[in-house]
Amino acid sequence: MRSAKLTTFLCLLLMGMTTAVAQRGPSGATRLANLQAPAGRSAGQGRGAAQGPLGGVNALGQELRRPSAPTGPIPRLSDGTVDLGDGVWYGGGSSGDIAAGLPRGESLPLLPWAKELRQHRSMHQEEDPTNFCLPAGVPRVTPYPSRFVQNYTIKPTHMFILYEGTIHTYRQIFMDGRKHPAELEPTWLGHSTGSWDKDTLVIDTAGYNDRSWFDHTGTPHTEQLHTTERWTRIDKGHMVNAVTIDDPGAFSKPFTVTFNATLAPAGDELMEGFCQENNQFGVAGGHQFPSQGKNEAAR
Repeated sequence: MRSAKLTTFLCLLLMGMTTAVAQRGPSGATRLANLQAPAGRSAGQGRGAAQGPLGGVNALGQELRRPSAPTGPIPRLSDGTVDLGDGVWYGGGSSGDIAAGLPRGESLPLLPWAKELRQHRSMHQEEDPTNFCLPAGVPRVTPYPSRFVQNYTIKPTHMFILYEGTIHTYRQIFMDGRKHPAELEPTWLGHSTGSWDKDTLVIDTAGYNDRSWFDHTGTPHTEQLHTTERWTRIDKGHMVNAVTIDDPGAFSKPFTVTFNATLAPAGDELMEGFCQENNQFGVAGGHQFPSQGKNEAAR
């Protein structure tokens, strides 16, 4: 099990400077500091950088080196269903810039107002809702791990995704065949239904509010957002999440972004962590709470 947690200050730096942990693929080391560095070294380490017992030490702290994720057979439940709950996962979503998940040569099909708002936010990243201990939304991830919890019954009814950070929360996914309600109260994580397409978990989500950012750059969305996630475990230690984003309020057409996730070493578990505790960024740090959703676009 991991023996230490990142400080709140380091968490904020990571939120602003990282991409998904597994997005670069297996490299033999999980870097919990400056994950945007080129594979094999950490940005900012430079000449004369100190070496700690777990890895290099740079301006953002010490790297935590981990063994490469395993590549053995896909684990399955007794009925043959892929088992996603045999460990905790890093990555699998956007972080620094959701455009990093686009196919090479493509760009985000932002509408003019959304492009303008994204530019504004990129210059005011202190307004990122996650800095104020608010949910990251979908498909955004943090440097902290998550765990899938499957319902091990003859007829599964639910699945949950538990998040260690930033706010130690969860997603509820209905697996019993129900549809989205005709009227949905907008929420941070929306209303999710799930099903299996062979070995791929498909999560369909609607009913989002418009308050979360897709990434630390500030890519916006509206309450018309509809996401379809396709989680495919390709071996014991690797999983791919292809997310189709359909939001005619912010984008001129639907698009798909793809992210990788890696399984944490055996023995790693989610740790208790509450962003609200000793958060030095928000009001206590003299920062004004960010504007709320719809009102922000009309600034």
